[in-house]
This record gives sequence, structure tokens and C-alpha cells, in this order.
Amino acid sequence: MTPNQTIEFAWGLANSNQNFLWIIRSDLVIGDLTVFPPEFVEEIKDRGLLARWCPQEKVLNHPAIGGFLTHCGWNSTLESISAGVPMICWPFFGDQQTNCWFCCTQWGIGMEIENDATRNKIESVVRELMNGERGKEMKNKALDWKQKAEEAGTGSAYVILEKMINQVLLTQKT
Repeated sequence: MTPNQTIEFAWGLANSNQNFLWIIRSDLVIGDLTVFPPEFVEEIKDRGLLARWCPQEKVLNHPAIGGFLTHCGWNSTLESISAGVPMICWPFFGDQQTNCWFCCTQWGIGMEIENDATRNKIESVVRELMNGERGKEMKNKALDWKQKAEEAGTGSAYVILEKMINQVLLTQKT
């Protein structure tokens, strides 16, 4: 993110009047460390939490989570689907655009936000996700996808990885 995008997202979140957890990794913002205006910090003090890291899968599975802002990398997309959490999609490169397209147009569990989004647009999308009719529909569809993921069980990538680990461990014993 650019410093300007960071400030726009900050004020969009603040103006939405929603509770939130925002993970600001050290490599998230281009240039210097993220410094938020004191007015923003004061505005969110009772409903916003800023942190440098979180166990993403554990957080997504917490019942208090109503939505997830993601770049739509495959791992984050799968974790969100598995947790039944609808997404605000902000893709940049690689598979992110394709994953976003599926989330938003095929599966009905995401809303895309444009790359140069303003605080007003961010506020609007967050409010719609959390309180709007479209957000309610997305939540229901996300829960349907969660159920499908649970019914599918452990995927083939997991099985292949487990076999490889067992083979490595068996080779080390001999």
C-alpha cells in the first residue's frame, strides 16, 4: 500500500463506525513505518485494534468476524471460505485477480474494491458488507461454502504433503 492508500483505508474504516482488527505488517506500506494521525487513533480507540501480526486462520474462525479485507491470495481465500467469512477483495497481481473474480462474480462471497479507493468508497463497502442486504446475502453464501468445504474434507494437497512428510521421516529413520 502507499502511505496515501493507508490513510484512506484508515479513515474509511473509522467512518464506517464498525469494530475492526487491522493487521499492519511492517512490509505492508511502501516506505516508512505506518504512522496514523492522532485524530484517527482517538476516533477508533474503543472499536478498532491495530496489530502487527495475528494467527489469521484462528481469527477468521472467531464468531465475531463479519468480514475480511484480502488481496485474494489463494491461501487467504481458502481460509476465508473455510471459515464462512465474506470478503472485501482488493487484488493486486498473480492469481489474486482470478480468485477475486470467482469470489465476487461466481461464488457470491466477495465485493471488489478498486485499487485507488477513497475513504468514502471504503466506508460504503464496509457498511454494505456488515449491515447491507448484499452483505447478508454474501454471509449466507459464505456459510454455504463453509459447509461445502467441511463436507469435502481434507484436500488432495494436504494428502500429498502428508505422504511426502511421512516419506521424509521414514527415510531419516533408516
